Amino acid sequence: MKITRITAIPISYRLPEGKTVTMGVGSTLKRDAIIVRVETSEGITGYGESHPGRSPSAIVSHIHNTLSPLLVGMSATDVVGAWQRIHRMQFSSHGLGAGAALALSGIDMALWDIRGKAANMPLYELLGGSRKRLPAYAGGIALGYQAPETLAEEALSYIEQGYRAVKLRIGDTVKDDIARCVHVRKMVGDEIDILTDANTAYTIAQARRVLPALADIQAGWLEEPFACNDFASYREAAKITPLVPLAAGENHFMRFEFAQMLEAGAVQVWQPDLSKTGGITESVRIAAMASAFRIPINAHSSATGLNHAATLHFLAATENAGYFEACVSHFNPFRDMFGPTFTIGKDGCVEPPTGPGLGVEVDESLFDKFPMVDGPGYVVKF
Repeated sequence: MKITRITAIPISYRLPEGKTVTMGVGSTLKRDAIIVRVETSEGITGYGESHPGRSPSAIVSHIHNTLSPLLVGMSATDVVGAWQRIHRMQFSSHGLGAGAALALSGIDMALWDIRGKAANMPLYELLGGSRKRLPAYAGGIALGYQAPETLAEEALSYIEQGYRAVKLRIGDTVKDDIARCVHVRKMVGDEIDILTDANTAYTIAQARRVLPALADIQAGWLEEPFACNDFASYREAAKITPLVPLAAGENHFMRFEFAQMLEAGAVQVWQPDLSKTGGITESVRIAAMASAFRIPINAHSSATGLNHAATLHFLAATENAGYFEACVSHFNPFRDMFGPTFTIGKDGCVEPPTGPGLGVEVDESLFDKFPMVDGPGYVVKF
């Protein structure tokens, strides 16, 4: 079974006027996603998702004009061989590059979808896992900067649905961040896990002031307080308190950058995104490396149900799996465009789909409703 064609399909959804969520990377304007379709000589078609970064058209171009010519004609089940060819012709000579990793991720995911469909097995089973229940937290583009009272109301609405963990967006001002976190803890009680995400917006001075407060409310982690390559600040922040682990990984690409994070010795929670870091093949390697050091994998999820499904399968087959990030965004039509991928239970857990491959039935007619809108998806007041 050979790869005959690779197609990248960009889609966009512009948020309704005034319906933005503000966080450390800015205020949302739109949602973007890239669906990758891989066709084969035996008629099996696989689908994956590439993260668009801030420039979906650039990722689409890289898939069509650089990576696709390298892979067409190869065995569709040879995911390691495909990775090695891309590494040889792209990563090893022109650097890892975020754009190239994003592009490869969707292709790799689609190849695993093909493998599962060819074997008539769900991906979790193909990866050696089982259909077990996975703890989930209320995440995605939600719980942003707002008054403590309305933030607590939003958090409580997710808890009523069954979630036993929520993630708050911080990275605003130290005073406001602490006030929001303290109020939410007061309102949700002690049994709910509060996770926090600064979206790279902190300085080390701000982290020194916020981390003790996060320790007081028993926060589960502080995610991405600094830029992904600022290992010096991560090392310094890890010394402030042992009670709040630092989390990162959604903006680290391939296992090589995770190895750098491991060497820095400051990040205790890893969060690879399957649509960013090189796909399923590379994420399995990252999880294995982390398991040797007892580092949990709390994978970051992105826009569509394809990445959510792939992440559920991956976590179900990962020894050191932690939370699944469930998208609870109010404005993300891509999450359920092919039908609901996950359902939160009263125990705060979800399960992977049962169908072969990713277990997602893709209706391509829906793509016409979401023509690509190029340009940044977030704006920041400088």
